[in-house]
Amino acid sequence: MGMTFDLPNFVGDLFEVSPEDTPFLSAIGGLTGGRPALDKTFEWEFYDLRAPNALRQRLEGANAPDAEERVRSNADNVLEIHQEAVDISYTKLAVGATGGYATMARGTSPVLDELTWQMDQQLKQVARDVNKGFIVGHYSKPSDNSSPRRTRGLLDAITTNVTDLAGGILGDEDVNDLMQIAYDNGGMQEGETRTLLGNSSMRRQLTKIFIKDKNLLLTSRNVGGVAVQTIITDFGVCNLMTDRYMPAGVLVAVSLEVCAPRFLSVPGKGYFFWEPLSKIGASDKSQLYGEIGLEYGNERKHAKIVNATTAFDSVSS
Repeated sequence: MGMTFDLPNFVGDLFEVSPEDTPFLSAIGGLTGGRPALDKTFEWEFYDLRAPNALRQRLEGANAPDAEERVRSNADNVLEIHQEAVDISYTKLAVGATGGYATMARGTSPVLDELTWQMDQQLKQVARDVNKGFIVGHYSKPSDNSSPRRTRGLLDAITTNVTDLAGGILGDEDVNDLMQIAYDNGGMQEGETRTLLGNSSMRRQLTKIFIKDKNLLLTSRNVGGVAVQTIITDFGVCNLMTDRYMPAGVLVAVSLEVCAPRFLSVPGKGYFFWEPLSKIGASDKSQLYGEIGLEYGNERKHAKIVNATTAFDSVSS
């Protein structure tokens, strides 16, 4: 429970210390976009066409050929539950924006509504949890309720198009090879969503090998409300997205257009929602609840490089 003893008010400007950005989650819809799921396990379908054949012509007056059908494939994932709570004592609510005795300066705190402010911070924290899980989460679908469900993250999902550089330094041809693998398997088709995703060291390495070493310029655009810069590759203009939760040594070519959050709608409440909890004492307690999972399309439309090094790894370490 948050009380005046452990949630002191201060005066003056209020600055955040922790980063709040969630680039990957924001680009594919955030906590307010995406599509509904009808069960705790959800699936999606995809299909392919036969290889084109330049010798498939028919004779005049011929009988119809043997029938041929295309078989659809599917992938699935699970929704994971995110649940947080805030509990503020009546005294703390009554004190309001009065500066606490924790500071010598008396005045007004910038936090005017403690309960609402704490709820806002919990929502930001959940968004960061989901963003990280969508990238590095390991799939778990337990057979009972002794452990939580965990959605399969993007890195776990990519199993076909994987390149291991075994500690080698990332070069421009490695990136072009990465994008070619994804392209040859049906990805990297849409210029607005064609994206290279990495951490800060990878971002600097990409700028070095594609911009500085080639004396080219960066341009910029917005993808799903996220500001990104772009480079020109052999496969067209590509977004550069930096996410602090990407592991070191990993670069992903993502076809963002096939990625989306999936949500479970609780009747009468919606997707992610706050609700007050039962009154048991002199405080107001509420909980945040939502079930969410990652849809990533056909994993062959993405590709990843693992165990790469960059010229800037020592900076981030």
